[in-house]
Parts: sequence; structure tokens; C-alpha cells
Amino acid sequence: MSDNATPLPLVSGLALPLERDVFLRTLLRHLAGTLQKVVGLEEASGFVSVVGQQIGDEINQMYKTTLAVHSLSRNQVGEVLVDLKRRIQGDFFIVEQDDEKIVLGNRACPFAEKVVGRPALCMMTSNVFGSIAADNLGYAKVVIEQAIARGDAGCRVVVYLKPTAEAEAAQGREYFKG
Repeated sequence: MSDNATPLPLVSGLALPLERDVFLRTLLRHLAGTLQKVVGLEEASGFVSVVGQQIGDEINQMYKTTLAVHSLSRNQVGEVLVDLKRRIQGDFFIVEQDDEKIVLGNRACPFAEKVVGRPALCMMTSNVFGSIAADNLGYAKVVIEQAIARGDAGCRVVVYLKPTAEAEAAQGREYFKG
């Protein structure tokens, strides 16, 4: 009979790259990969987007509650998008921002190397960004122009805040205040 408090002399000192964060990122990588193989990239992205929407709603509410505001301003939305990714070990930054769009760059994905080859996971970013921007500003269209998941050196994400001609011409996902 094994006692959980008893040290395991044969394995306890092994230098394994295994801890909760790596395990959870690996789990998500395999879930996304399995979905992409079984139902295809578009359907897998759809499943991930449902989860992203829920997470986006929760995160949005956390920021609004903490800031004690009913709605975030455009500047606050940009700051929140960068801050939330920083908190989960992404390296997003604002490239440019105006009344029509927020353009973000990124040097490090929160999923780290586990995102490579799993572009369905980019729907987490799209839905979190889109749901936060749309809830606070009325509309958003998120376009992921470059993605580490697709083999790019970094990410470039455009969050359109108004349905302009430029936004309509871009291929992305639209989000509406709901």
C-alpha cells in the first residue's frame, strides 16, 4: 500500500519538463489537434470560439468590475487586451489605435510552442478580443493577419471597431454587442 506522503526515491529527483502549466497547454494542443483532424479546421475553430466567447465575457466583466465602470472606453479596451494577454504570458502590444481599429502585435503566444500547427487555438484570441471590444464599443471584427500558430514569427491582430469599407474587405470574425 502506497502512502502519498512517502517520497518516491526512483523518480522524485528527475528533471522533467512537467508541471501544471505545461500539462494544460499540452492538453489543449492535443484537444485542438484532435478536433482539427476529426472535424476539420473550420469546425474545430467553431468549437474553440464557443469557449473563447465564454472566457471573453468573464474577463470583460472582471475588468469592468475592477475598474468600477459600466463600459470600457476605446483606450481602455486596447489596454485591457494587452494586459490580459500579459497576465497569461503573451507579449501583445499596440501597434496603432484610432477610432476605427486597434492593431496589435505579439511576440509570444500564451500557449507557447504548443500553439504551432494549431491555428484553431487562435479563436481564443479572436473571441476574447472580439467579445470584449463589441460588448464595450458595440461592434468588432477581428482579423488575425499573422499567427505564430501558422508559422509566422509573431502575431498581428486587427480589431476593427466600426464596419468600415476596410473592415468589410478584411477576412475575419464579426462580433456584436449582445
